[in-house]
Amino acid sequence: MKRRIVMSMLAGATLLASTLLGAAPARSADVPAEFGTDWHDPVTAAPPIEKPSGKSCQVTLAEAQFRDFTPYRGTYTPPKGCGDRWSKVVLRLDGKVKGRQYDRLGYLHVGGVEILRTSTPEPSPDGIAWSVEKDVTRYSDTFRSKQDVEMLIGNVVDDTYTGVIDVKVTLTFYAGKPAAAPDRVLTLGEGNTLTTPRNSERILAEVYATGSGGGCEEFWYLAVPDKAPYSCQADGGPYREVQIKVDGQLAGIAAPFPHVWTGGWSNPFLWYVVPGPRAFDVKPIEYDLTPFAGLLNDGRPHRVDVSVVGVPGGQSGWSAPVDVLVWQDAKSAQVTGKLTVHKAGDLANSSTYTAGSPERVDADAAHRLTVAGYVNTSHGRVTTTVRRSLANTSKHVWTDGENTDALDATWTDDESVTVDGRGPARTTATHRTYTMDGSITIGSDDRLRTVLSLGDRAAVVGSSGGRRTVRSRLDDTVSGDAAWTLNVPRDQRHAVGTTSERYRLYGSGGCYDRTLTAVQGVLTEDRNDC
Repeated sequence: MKRRIVMSMLAGATLLASTLLGAAPARSADVPAEFGTDWHDPVTAAPPIEKPSGKSCQVTLAEAQFRDFTPYRGTYTPPKGCGDRWSKVVLRLDGKVKGRQYDRLGYLHVGGVEILRTSTPEPSPDGIAWSVEKDVTRYSDTFRSKQDVEMLIGNVVDDTYTGVIDVKVTLTFYAGKPAAAPDRVLTLGEGNTLTTPRNSERILAEVYATGSGGGCEEFWYLAVPDKAPYSCQADGGPYREVQIKVDGQLAGIAAPFPHVWTGGWSNPFLWYVVPGPRAFDVKPIEYDLTPFAGLLNDGRPHRVDVSVVGVPGGQSGWSAPVDVLVWQDAKSAQVTGKLTVHKAGDLANSSTYTAGSPERVDADAAHRLTVAGYVNTSHGRVTTTVRRSLANTSKHVWTDGENTDALDATWTDDESVTVDGRGPARTTATHRTYTMDGSITIGSDDRLRTVLSLGDRAAVVGSSGGRRTVRSRLDDTVSGDAAWTLNVPRDQRHAVGTTSERYRLYGSGGCYDRTLTAVQGVLTEDRNDC
């Protein structure tokens, strides 16, 4: 893929509600022969957020038009009339933009806590509207007091890129039986330090890790060893791993999700209506730091660092803000404990370059980490053991000039957390699999075609005392095929494209199965199979 195209078109990430479909799916006779000046508003097949019945209160967090890189700043005040303990809190972003604009990455902070990382769809000349919803109940501690608000969707508006991003963000608080939420939500202090309450008995870190910014790290999965003739190079090849350390000691490892934003793979026509998985839902990586609670609970600040393995020295492009969620032992002034197990395997990472026509790089990587520790709580000693195992394989093939560029890659991130104490041992095992299989070709007539399939899959099994108690399986797959003509005015691109998403979620909680298809910007299918 020609890098000048990809760098200019990759640039963002959003979290989109799946319920705004507007008109019913069109008949095939109503589908135009190619993209016009308008298309269906963006939609995803993900399930809508369930909202409790009964009383609710709404607060506006932000209302702004983003034209540049000036953040919106305001003040949040807790709602009146719904108490200060809620059954659910739902964030909603309503956006609109028209004209010409790239995808843009954005964030929303309340009291310094990142509660949303999002990106924007690319607009039509006639304009689009979209809506984002997210369950933010876990940040309830932050919402109980007055807070500063900061939001930014960095943008550029000039004679060519005319799209002003207009957004409004609200929080809706639902009264009722309070949900189980962390007692405290913390951010890192000066020097990346963390001071936890001395009676913390469970600690989770969230890291909103995204490769972005238009450089090579925005499409890190295509990087090749330095000796290979390709426009994005890295000594260690394409392997990336997000690590978190406590006082310099490795505390967690994770595979980053291979986001494809709505201008990605040189072809915005793939994503105008149906985005790739998580392109509009930037989920944080979670690390269970409870084995380190005995160390962290000494009342002193401890250094917490997040880094991305594999990024060439001095190269920017990753953002990794950290929130820390804490559950406290209300009956203890201090919870003591100790880290008892720390086993970090050697990182195995190889990238083999094979010269020829086409050029080829085969990559294979794996890493393991096991940590365990106990805390002495008011209800007895509780031991937490966290095991995580990562693996990545990929085959990257390209021709001279990168006029043909193809990647077939798989990432796995397996994690088990066992909590032993106060009853039978409880284990939650999660098997995550991310897939990317696609190619770009540019013909002699400057016709660019992208064929791409992306997968986001996760299987979760919970057990207690050796007996299974809960299970769920997610499979979110988006596939597309789109083509357009380069180096011509917009009205001469003759763009065509078909993109489909099937989102399946089933298990102990029931069944959800929805399929969407868009052709030339027209929604032609919206089917539920459960």
